[in-house]
Amino acid sequence: MVRTQFESLVYYQFKSLLQQDLIHGVFTRHGGVSPDPWHSLNLGGTVGDAPDKVAENRRRLFSALDRPVSSVFDAWQVHSANVVIADGPRNDRPHTKGDIILTDDPGVTLLMRFADCVPILLYDPRRRAIGIAHAGWLGTVRRAAEFAVQAMVQNFQSDPADIMAGLGPSIGPDHYTVGEEVVEQIEASFGRDASRHVERRNGKTYLDLWSANRALLQKQGVVQIEVAQICSACHINDWYSHRSEGGKTGRFGAAIAVSE
Repeated sequence: MVRTQFESLVYYQFKSLLQQDLIHGVFTRHGGVSPDPWHSLNLGGTVGDAPDKVAENRRRLFSALDRPVSSVFDAWQVHSANVVIADGPRNDRPHTKGDIILTDDPGVTLLMRFADCVPILLYDPRRRAIGIAHAGWLGTVRRAAEFAVQAMVQNFQSDPADIMAGLGPSIGPDHYTVGEEVVEQIEASFGRDASRHVERRNGKTYLDLWSANRALLQKQGVVQIEVAQICSACHINDWYSHRSEGGKTGRFGAAIAVSE
């Protein structure tokens, strides 16, 4: 990924997604106005932070990408594999429950929030279609990445081989310990391949969300996949981490749009 700074904001972009007509960024926690424990660019509106602070943080994020805030389409993230098609900005419509948002409308900026779960950015340059998905362990078990690609094929006639994917900063396999109940669901979802994403060492079990979601994308025919390899739990000075901060933290934002 490439590190970029706009005023006091710091965000990262995938090298493979630095395309002429694509706008995107995964934003660190720097450059916002929220006080502790959400310090400082918190985009989460349901974590106890003041709504006016969150609104100002959002304004700053959109300013960094040179996109109007009015172009936003976001969703009520519920750790699902539900697909939402954005046919225009959300405006004053209620949030739809879903963890995959897709569009081919250049007037829309897709936005999601994260704090250890995997941000998945998708771009089909041939169809000028984009997507963003949110995949923690539950979204991974429910195969959100797979459903996102299938929905791009169905709604935009995308060829999976054309789709470019980026897996953003999230909790890495070095930090993500899970219990047997999670392992059982991974095994049920991934079958014989589950062992590729689960490692047992020193009496603990670790889940690799990066390899699991890359495998889901590859199974659908996506070959252009860039993984950030940045662990949010290792670097809480830059990223919000629900695990490392005991749940008392904010949400960092990831956004994507195609230029008009």
